[in-house]
Amino acid sequence: MIIPVAFGVLVGVLSSGSGLGGGFLVVPLLLQMGKEAKVAVGTSFIFILMVAISSLVGHSRVGNVDWKVGALLALGGILGAQAGPLILNHISDQNFKRFFSVLLVGTGLWLFYQSRTLP
Repeated sequence: MIIPVAFGVLVGVLSSGSGLGGGFLVVPLLLQMGKEAKVAVGTSFIFILMVAISSLVGHSRVGNVDWKVGALLALGGILGAQAGPLILNHISDQNFKRFFSVLLVGTGLWLFYQSRTLP
């Protein structure tokens, strides 16, 4: 019980400070704990929801929120989020782990490349 809470604190700090959402760390933890991919992804959204609300409040207090752009992104995200669980139901745990691994590595490489090309 202590490990998930401590991990949640760490991921909460990283998520609210980077905007990455936390699922990229929570899903691998849940997979390591033996959860099926579908359950790991679904369960991670409880964490993401609570951290997102808390982060929104914190960032809003210091004026770091563009409400119009955020709302437009959210609209698209809400529509797209309905397709995710349907797609996930047709992917094996093994293929999900492979896809998720490639996504994480690709995102990391992209961020690294972007950080090198900025002034």
